[in-house]
Amino acid sequence: MTDAPSAIRFDVPNLDTDVPVAEIETTTHYQEARAAMAAVAALRERGVPVRDIVVVARDLDSYEKPLTRAAIRHGVTPVFWTQIDLVETSLYRLITSICELLAASEPDRDLLLRPLELEWTPQDATDEWPLPAEVFAETVHRLPQESRPTHAWNSLIDEAAWTDRRVVEYVEWIARNPEPTPTAVADVLGGVVESYREAVLPERRATDSPALLETETAARATVRMETLVEQVESKYSQRLSDGWTDESWTAVQGMCESLARQRPGRREHANARALDILEANDIWGREVPFVVAIGLVDGEWPTRANSTMPPGLQHAILAGDGPAEQLVPQTAWLDGRDLDQFHDTITAATTGIIVTRHVRDVDGSQRTRSPLLDHIDIEPISRGARQRLLSADRALPSEIESMLPEETPATPEVTPDA
Repeated sequence: MTDAPSAIRFDVPNLDTDVPVAEIETTTHYQEARAAMAAVAALRERGVPVRDIVVVARDLDSYEKPLTRAAIRHGVTPVFWTQIDLVETSLYRLITSICELLAASEPDRDLLLRPLELEWTPQDATDEWPLPAEVFAETVHRLPQESRPTHAWNSLIDEAAWTDRRVVEYVEWIARNPEPTPTAVADVLGGVVESYREAVLPERRATDSPALLETETAARATVRMETLVEQVESKYSQRLSDGWTDESWTAVQGMCESLARQRPGRREHANARALDILEANDIWGREVPFVVAIGLVDGEWPTRANSTMPPGLQHAILAGDGPAEQLVPQTAWLDGRDLDQFHDTITAATTGIIVTRHVRDVDGSQRTRSPLLDHIDIEPISRGARQRLLSADRALPSEIESMLPEETPATPEVTPDA
């Protein structure tokens, strides 16, 4: 373990646990993610159900990518309890591209075909949908770029000998869509979302990785978009009644964007066969046998305000040597949220806790151990035990193995395909 001064002194006698705690120290951020997922996989191999384990970080932004890679490597299906960025999803872009197209009096080729590129499918679609990429590419190649009214595009495509009948079906659908009344908006956009669920989601799952991460994101986006369409219909109808907006697809598109950028207060998905990975603010009130708390480094958990103080002086103060001891920060000066969330995290575990940390940042700078760890009894895991955990045999360190109930069978957990 790295000998380094703690940044803060936490005078918190109630910060204690009733279960054993093991600490894994790694060199880098990515190695830390690998160690955490290896520990999860090893626990599962010892018969611990995946729903009896939760991974917690103070802030998931910097951990989602390395944890995803590590989870796939160790055969774990993760579910990140983060709020999906709806505007970055394919289904949201499909919905807004249709609004933009229906609002245009003379769309050009790219605007006309964008919904097809984003996997528009008709209702009651056959297994021929979504449109294959090679058919889409051929259509783009053959059609002129110039703008023209939708009915002119319809005639051009209908009369062309080379046109795929699915492209004809799509353009005819665009050409016959009604004026944007609230009912029509709900029917058009709701139908697109329903078709996406029925035709695109199965296709996405069939081509996804074993962890089904793309499928999970697409499914969550579908649920959110169903709610969003209902909200758009209601707000659009109210604004029309109040005279606050005109009847237009442009107004509908603007409402879609406004609602999509709102962040829901709770998470919108659940997967009973996946590993929950969540932020510390979501652990409150939960009880789970095993908690894996990651990112226990000073400046990350707890966070620290940026300082212009020279590093040498910072080190002297944090070491608390001589007169500098008078300057060591106290917790009363700081936001207590980090401490509260750490307390919630460690008290959520009913069987055992694994904490992880890294000692080097991406730029090679040193990361010191979180001062929060100074207030609980911890068994450090040796370097050799960590290496065996990360090996192909994935040997569970004795400090973690001792947490297992005696009746836990040493057999792999069997779960159905997600």
